[in-house]
Amino acid sequence: MKISASFLSSENVPETLVKLNDTDVDFIHVDVLDGKFVPKIKTMPFRQMKHIYEYTDKRLDVHLMVENPKKYISKFATLNTEYITIHEEIEDVEEALSLIHSYGIKAGLSLKLETPVEAVVPYLADLDLILIMAVEPGRGGQQFEKEAIEKVNELKKVLKKYHAKAVISVDGGITEEVSKKLGKADILVSGSFITEEDDFQKQIDALRK
Repeated sequence: MKISASFLSSENVPETLVKLNDTDVDFIHVDVLDGKFVPKIKTMPFRQMKHIYEYTDKRLDVHLMVENPKKYISKFATLNTEYITIHEEIEDVEEALSLIHSYGIKAGLSLKLETPVEAVVPYLADLDLILIMAVEPGRGGQQFEKEAIEKVNELKKVLKKYHAKAVISVDGGITEEVSKKLGKADILVSGSFITEEDDFQKQIDALRK
């Protein structure tokens, strides 16, 4: 099980990034919001984000919760980015996925809680990652919605049926207890469960059990 640590809920971002860099966490999860696709919350502006390498050499897992991802993709392609994930609910999904791949970056597609798993089928050939939202995107600290567990199970069957290569990631309300119910997922995205405790590595280890 790989872990992607979200840090934007932390008040002291540089210190948090340095502490995460000293763990074996697999990715740093970056949420990007435009205030249109989902309500705007406080996030690190790109003018600061482009200096993230000063604090960590972890690969980035970028989640674009925006209506028009194309103007953000080129920016984050300049960073140490492993994945850029867009939402199925936007327009021009195929064009955005193609743009991500043009930079040599892995492309992901995210599904809101109400979006059915079958919505990913037209894009499977172009996907490296599928992100299941277990909360409503745009607000931190929400409780995990248990229907996400069934969506992961359904998605696993869909991927097998179509011989698709995408990995499954789950984001929202991830805790040690929740992680035990998500054994079929490949990546868990967790924020406050990790960063609100002193020992980040202990929390990361707990998620992997």
